[in-house]
Amino acid sequence: MKGRIKTIFASGTVLLSVMTGKIPAQAADTLKIWTLQNCIDHAVENNISIQQSRLNAESSEIDLKTAKAALFPSVGFSTNQSLINRPFRNSSATVSGTEIISSDSGTSYTGNYGLNASWTIYNGGENRKNIRLQKINSEISRLDTEESINSIEEEIVQLYLQILYSAETVKIRENTLAVSREELRRGQELFDAGSISKADLAQLYSQTSSDNYDLVSAKASLADYRLQLKQLLDIEEEMELMIPDIRDDAVLAIIPDKDSVYASALETRPEILSGQLGIDASELDIEIAKAGYLPSLSLSAGIGTNHTSGNDYTFTEQIKNGWNNSIGLTLSIPITGNRQNKSAVEKARIQSSISKLELNQKQKDLYKTIESLWTDAASSQEQYIAAKAQEKSAEASYELASGQFALGMKNTVELLTEKNNFTNAVQEALQAKYMAILNICLLKFYNGESLSL
Repeated sequence: MKGRIKTIFASGTVLLSVMTGKIPAQAADTLKIWTLQNCIDHAVENNISIQQSRLNAESSEIDLKTAKAALFPSVGFSTNQSLINRPFRNSSATVSGTEIISSDSGTSYTGNYGLNASWTIYNGGENRKNIRLQKINSEISRLDTEESINSIEEEIVQLYLQILYSAETVKIRENTLAVSREELRRGQELFDAGSISKADLAQLYSQTSSDNYDLVSAKASLADYRLQLKQLLDIEEEMELMIPDIRDDAVLAIIPDKDSVYASALETRPEILSGQLGIDASELDIEIAKAGYLPSLSLSAGIGTNHTSGNDYTFTEQIKNGWNNSIGLTLSIPITGNRQNKSAVEKARIQSSISKLELNQKQKDLYKTIESLWTDAASSQEQYIAAKAQEKSAEASYELASGQFALGMKNTVELLTEKNNFTNAVQEALQAKYMAILNICLLKFYNGESLSL
């Protein structure tokens, strides 16, 4: 994004002066004026990617609760209801001392009821380590949300400054075109008086057409960046940005020391803290994988009963007679597991090495970013000072040439040369101004301060 701003600044056409635009009275009543903080607050509250990050963090909290619950026994109730049909069931009866055997069909109904509990007493410390792991994962999810917020905030401030730059450019293009039209009017008078040639007049026409094209292009760029900001904020209504008064003392503010900013960023930036926690999580993964080599001990207990239809006992008596209690200990000792445990430990160690490399890369990227911001801020301030001095000199030369042209003492080529020198100086000053503001603003942000202009 920063590179894109550089491209926008570098591709801007010539500028003459700065004017602050005003909102029409009838529009001011219905159009919301957005400050930078308004944009940030709206995005933090409504941006979809941030909302997704928050939901991921909530999911991690649920995982943590689940891990804690694994320390306690689990209890469950079960019942089995069966209908048994015996189509050929032999039955016997004795009549007058003689046993009579007959074959008939029969159906019985059986019910079983049980309340069972199980509790893992020891499994190599896996449960407690898993709680610690889920706490780390929950914190990583929270930091991921902060990282998403930081990313959106940086994108907003860059788009905001792009819009301010484009809005300022539009006003300057309007002034430039007005000056060119006045020069063309005066050139026409001189041509009619025979003081300049038709070729000189044609150059003035060409310059006016070019300045008009620059104005149209500047308005198109402004509309495009407004649209990008609206899409980033996910709003549909029209918006107008508050134009802050950016003075030289803000442009030439003291630049924070890059080493101090880096030291502060290492302690506060969520991507760095997340990377450090990632190493802790990978170390815990190794310990959890090693727990697979250790024995596990679990306790189980249960109560149950049953009943069967067609019985001489009543339902209550059957429930009482069928009552049973059970309790047991289960010891599981791993002997061989087809290399499952060993592979899990090896993969966990590899992931630990990957996590360390990722943190190292994040630290390097962070330093490169801060170093680039500091270098760009320092060079932009120097360029701004030089450009303002050049602008003042070029303005004096252009005013002198313009007056001499009006008197017929300067030709068109000389006038346009001085004008281009002046406009180029203004362009360079404007470019340096916004680059300095942007980089200083981001440096302060990496130093732990809030984004502000």
